[in-house]
Amino acid sequence: MKELVEFLAKSLVSRPEAVVVTEEQRGDTWVYRVSVHPEDTGRIIGRHGRIAKAIRSVVSAAAHRERRQVQVDIDA
Repeated sequence: MKELVEFLAKSLVSRPEAVVVTEEQRGDTWVYRVSVHPEDTGRIIGRHGRIAKAIRSVVSAAAHRERRQVQVDIDA
C-alpha cells in the first residue's frame, strides 16, 4: 500500500526525489503520511483539495480489497 501512495505522489509532483511516505499503524488503521517539497504542495493538494481527495479515494479502494482501513495525511 505504501508503494501505491508513493507512486501516486511521485507521479504528480515536479520533484519526485523529495517525496517521502511514512507508514504508521494506529489501532486497526494504517496511516500514510506524505511529505513533498514545499513548491509541490499545491500540486499534491490540488484546487479545493480535489487531488488529495482523489489520492485518498484510490488508496481507500485498494485498501478495501485487502480489508484494511487507511488514512492518507499530506504534510503541507
